[in-house]
Amino acid sequence: MNKPGDYIQIHSFKHNKEYHRIWEKTMILEIAKDYLVVANERTRVLESNGKTWFTQEPAICFFFKNHWFNVISMLKDTGVHYYCNIGSPFVLDDEAIKYIDYDLDVKIFPNNQYKVLDRFEYQVNSKEMEYPSEVMEIIEFELEALEDRIKSEEFPFIKETVMDYYEKYKTLKEHTNEGS
Repeated sequence: MNKPGDYIQIHSFKHNKEYHRIWEKTMILEIAKDYLVVANERTRVLESNGKTWFTQEPAICFFFKNHWFNVISMLKDTGVHYYCNIGSPFVLDDEAIKYIDYDLDVKIFPNNQYKVLDRFEYQVNSKEMEYPSEVMEIIEFELEALEDRIKSEEFPFIKETVMDYYEKYKTLKEHTNEGS
């Protein structure tokens, strides 16, 4: 049974069920009824093409059970930056947090300006992988809901909330390191 302080992986897949990306180590901060909050820092990421890289800064990530997006809050020197993946609601098991990545991304800057990315990739993949029309309707609806949430600075787009979770992460990390 997963609980705060436990480490777990994040697995993203594409619609065709192929692996897209794996984050090797992330810490669970909160398991709520409708969402999950995790954190990582300098974690190794494995791409589907076999390449690896490391995240550069602390990140607080929010996964939702009833929304088709997840949010990565990156704590950079220039402020909190957000990167949102349009993807299926998550599934959590003993192995990993799992979701299907549906190509579209939204990048949000500290001044709350944002940009939708990868529309061409979405168009190509929706044809090649034959996204059902129902899925495409949900994606468009959820992208609009995400944009509304960004504009109104609703959870999780609240800097203080992100920083509170970061403090919780540092405390849990210190506690788990003491127990190692």
